[in-house]
Amino acid sequence: MSYRDIFGRIAAYYDRLLPFGDGTRLRRLLALPITGWLLDIGGGTGRVSINFAAEIGLTVVLDESHEMLRQAAAKGLPAVCASAEHLPFADGVFQRALMVDSLHHMADAQASLAEACRVLCVGGAEHDAGRLVIEEPNIEHNRVRWIALAERLLGMRSRFYRAAHLRDMLHVCGARVLQEEEGINVWIVAAHG
Repeated sequence: MSYRDIFGRIAAYYDRLLPFGDGTRLRRLLALPITGWLLDIGGGTGRVSINFAAEIGLTVVLDESHEMLRQAAAKGLPAVCASAEHLPFADGVFQRALMVDSLHHMADAQASLAEACRVLCVGGAEHDAGRLVIEEPNIEHNRVRWIALAERLLGMRSRFYRAAHLRDMLHVCGARVLQEEEGINVWIVAAHG
């Protein structure tokens, strides 16, 4: 079974399997509201970004799974089927980019981060700069190690990263890490330029 098939098979149930919790932290890290555009990279059904659509000029969900995107489109979100490694957007068109629980599923995390930074607008002051928010399971926790093992057994291409490795990859892209929080998940906020 291919990577896309796994998500395609569970698309209709995904929001119930992984419900979105309290968006307070994410709202703060995204520095909402904004009038610009947000790109939800690997956003699947839009289960996360739909919660903030009223606070954003335009929210676009990008994913490789047609079935997941069908769910996002049913919520009224513009849905684009493409890989995170080759975003079909011009440089600097998004004010925010979001990667929630998705980077570890991408075939080339470094290329995906570089593309996310490329499509972010560049601003002089910290509050004006394009902002990328990443939430990833923290591989330092035993529970996440079990999840990583389960995903590997399911044939998924998952690769989990330590917070330091995520920071290093962002620096390679020319991004500035503005904020980092750790727990069962790692949250990183980065600005392009």
